[in-house]
Amino acid sequence: MATPVKRPDHDAVRSFPKPEFTDAEAGALDFPSSTSRSYNYFEPAKLRATTYEDVTFDVQPDPARYLTQGWIYGFADGEGGYPQDWTALKSNDWHQFRDPNQEWEQTIYRNNANVVRQIQQNLANAKLAGAYAGWSPGWMHFVERNLGAWMHAENGIGLHVFVACQRSAPTNMINNAMAVNSAHKLRFAQDLALYNLDLSEAGIGFDGSVHRSVWHEDPLWQGVRENAERLTAIGDWGQALFATNVVYETLVGGLFRSHLVMQISARNGDYVTPSLVGTGENDYARDLAYTRSLLTLLVRDAEHGAANRAQLQEWLGEWLPVSLHAAHELQPIWSHPAERVVPFADSLAAAKDDLREVLSDLGLEEPKELAE
Repeated sequence: MATPVKRPDHDAVRSFPKPEFTDAEAGALDFPSSTSRSYNYFEPAKLRATTYEDVTFDVQPDPARYLTQGWIYGFADGEGGYPQDWTALKSNDWHQFRDPNQEWEQTIYRNNANVVRQIQQNLANAKLAGAYAGWSPGWMHFVERNLGAWMHAENGIGLHVFVACQRSAPTNMINNAMAVNSAHKLRFAQDLALYNLDLSEAGIGFDGSVHRSVWHEDPLWQGVRENAERLTAIGDWGQALFATNVVYETLVGGLFRSHLVMQISARNGDYVTPSLVGTGENDYARDLAYTRSLLTLLVRDAEHGAANRAQLQEWLGEWLPVSLHAAHELQPIWSHPAERVVPFADSLAAAKDDLREVLSDLGLEEPKELAE
């Protein structure tokens, strides 16, 4: 016979464990902004914080500000988080840097999408108008070899310099700017690749594959290739930023893009290429702006300014000869187009002036090589 099951008395009063609230250390402390509803836990650059500051400032933690227990993760060699000795440059407060371009996620996509749409429209209009049919064989030869080779330089710098560096700096503000820098380079390299493909399919006899042999074998481009490859081997993110955006980009990048291609394309009947290369120049203007802002902050640092200037001067002495050599190796391509417009000496002098302007802002001495 089965034993009857005793059911609980539903009318009985039941008891439940009651939560006990204790004063955990963080919750019990009074902070300067404990009663504030603005959530401004940092000092904005201006009167009110911008959206850029709200979404980028302190996204990357820092033991000097909030992580009182130190880094909560580390590397196999014992270093934790974002070591400040990943560059020889020093700062009293790395968090003072603000990107003058105020780049954050929304602006990155919006700006690059606008550039891509502009380029696609220009290329589509060029096809409809048959703009490539009027190119002379000499100009077509110049574009397929030299603009195609430059695509490799942009891709290498973007992928192996700035993508590598964009995680290394001690604040999210700096890393974010370098990440955008890498996106600029990679997008521009892709633009050049798509342009190369369009020209190959335009029925004008354009050789869309010759750029590979030019980059690998043409003696005129081996100085640029050496310069770009040596930049990718730099371990110090501050040195990589200075050597690339200040030295290489003014003496080699600006020399080729601005002081050659942009100057001579129209004279050779080409109104499409400058619209494409102009986007790369606009990218570099923005990238140079954040670079100058950061380096100016470092050379004016109350404690480390003099040491930072000395370090930049040392790096300038190391990388200036490399980029000048690369620039001089390119000299013969100035004679390739039928309409030359500007001599190499004038283009190089303009590129040197661009570098002098940056060096003056940073309080660096002009090396004697610039006067030669």
